[in-house]
Amino acid sequence: MITSDQIIANLKQLANAQAVEGMARFGSRPTQALGISMPTLRKMAKDIGRNQALALALWDSGIHEARILASMIAEPQLVSAELMEEWVNDFDSWDVCDQVCGNLFDKTPYAYHKAVQWCQREREFVRRAGFVMMAELAVHDKKAPDEAFLQFFPLIKHYA
Repeated sequence: MITSDQIIANLKQLANAQAVEGMARFGSRPTQALGISMPTLRKMAKDIGRNQALALALWDSGIHEARILASMIAEPQLVSAELMEEWVNDFDSWDVCDQVCGNLFDKTPYAYHKAVQWCQREREFVRRAGFVMMAELAVHDKKAPDEAFLQFFPLIKHYA
């Protein structure tokens, strides 16, 4: 079985300094970025499969792409509300925020509650996470009743 150290070594081999510079043009300035494309990360995630322990280790590396990859391989049913709070407070870029919310957080039983909580917080990427969750849920949770989304409207209006 592959280890987090092996994955991180592989990610570092794929590093692309020009892509990191390009990220800055889109307003993404994470502290430890390698500049690896999303299609490459998606392929890696598919090859690895779901693995919660590996996801936690990758997240703890602090590497931008490792964190996105972690969100792709984490197991939603094993994600606690506490873990969501830990991770959301680590967000340092809009793309990690959006990817984690869309790949993982919106698939947890805490998604609606966290969307409401987070959109009311002051920290930029935490508030963004709340609104991203609302959007992800609206697109992907086709079985939810209208009432689930109606609770978002006053918050959207207030914080817009």
